Amino acid sequence: MTQFDKRNITMMMDFYEMTMANGYFVSGGENTRVAFDVFYRRNPDNGGFAIFAGLEQIIEYVENMHFDADDVEYFRAQNIFSEEFLNYLSNFHFHGDIYAFPEGTIMYPNEPFMTVIADLLDAQLVETAILSQVNHQSLIATKARRIVRSAEGRLVSDFGARRAHNMDAATYGARAAFIGGVNGTATVSAGKMFGIPINGTMAHSWVMYFGDEYEAFKRYAEVYPNSAVFLIDTYDVIHSGVPNSIRVAKEILEPAGNRLKGVRIDSGDLAYLSKRVRKMLDEAGLNDCKIIVSNSLDEFTINSLLNQGAAIDSFGVGERLITAKSEPVFGAVYKLVALSDGEKFTPRIKISENVEKITNPGLKNVYRIYDEGGHAIADMIALLDEDIDLSTPFRYIDPVKPWKQRAFTNCTAKKLLKLYVKDGRRVEELPKLQEIKDYVKHQLEHEIWEEEQRFENPHRHYLDMSPNYYELKMNLIYKMRSKCQ
Repeated sequence: MTQFDKRNITMMMDFYEMTMANGYFVSGGENTRVAFDVFYRRNPDNGGFAIFAGLEQIIEYVENMHFDADDVEYFRAQNIFSEEFLNYLSNFHFHGDIYAFPEGTIMYPNEPFMTVIADLLDAQLVETAILSQVNHQSLIATKARRIVRSAEGRLVSDFGARRAHNMDAATYGARAAFIGGVNGTATVSAGKMFGIPINGTMAHSWVMYFGDEYEAFKRYAEVYPNSAVFLIDTYDVIHSGVPNSIRVAKEILEPAGNRLKGVRIDSGDLAYLSKRVRKMLDEAGLNDCKIIVSNSLDEFTINSLLNQGAAIDSFGVGERLITAKSEPVFGAVYKLVALSDGEKFTPRIKISENVEKITNPGLKNVYRIYDEGGHAIADMIALLDEDIDLSTPFRYIDPVKPWKQRAFTNCTAKKLLKLYVKDGRRVEELPKLQEIKDYVKHQLEHEIWEEEQRFENPHRHYLDMSPNYYELKMNLIYKMRSKCQ
């Protein structure tokens, strides 16, 4: 049995979760009902939004949480846990509830896109796994969307597996990239697990193995006559790669009724080379042959290439997508917001010298507010049991400028948080991956303002509060400050 066969993903947690869980247990607080919110504070790359991804894996995780005998023995060997707690772990299963935005929802800083309501130990033990999935997949999905937008309708494929941080990061990163809008992946495991279209051509080693570039292209065309794409920068793109591609197309492919599907450039001045290659292919009657480029691409380099008039049909994007190189940390956090006293939940708040780190307390709903044209003009936090009626002008408070009198007029509201897990089991059917991808695309094309999708200085999406919720938060702040004086 290999390490991969026997690993229990439940053990993917921070050790402090176990020390706190044991502390709660021996203090008699294990059955206290609590609520934790998951949110983030800043959009990656100073963008206007992020994309929520990773929900399906979180649900799979909580449904399968357990501790094997050797896991319990490992904790016993640490010599700090009570035997009663270790026995509790032997029969542990998650029995909490999870509310979340639908996967693929466009989201914004400081709003809870997921809430866990569970017994204290259950809620504590899932923290790291939830944040790990959300922070990784939301980051990659958001980065992928930026790259896809920069390509202006041209195909984008994920080529990042070999530069990913490990095999799981490559596989789930490909899933997230597909949600963000890429057309396919070179990562076979992601193709098999998630049904993502897979693609790939040849490596430089294929050309170098045969020694002669023409022979290498010829052999490849004979093996893959219906899908031949040649890598043309092993020796010299203009004086060798393109002429040999044209020759094989004319001598091998066309006589058999086939066409050269494409050529790929993986180095050099991609703008200059692509234009030269396009001219040569067109002059040879290969107008339908696509030009694919790769080599450390991201939204900024793609934008620059297209501004230079590069003749590129498709982009293979690797390391800067799969690692989100320009901003490799998403920053979602998991904060306690309410505690049950047996009959009702009492809100909890974290106070900080940094205003942006003051949390939004209590059980709550998040609403997306739409104007008459169907555009999302704001999100709004309200009390969980609050009736939000927008049939008449509805007063709201902008927490950044609370002194201003504002109201939503002729607007509609959609509640974003849905119950996905009840007592540890899913209660909502999850969409297929293609449906999640289509949902992202629909939001960005029909609901989210173009101004929020700019790369530079995007419009800030407003996160407002109902007057009742704002009053709750302010009262808690004043109460906590008076205690500290």
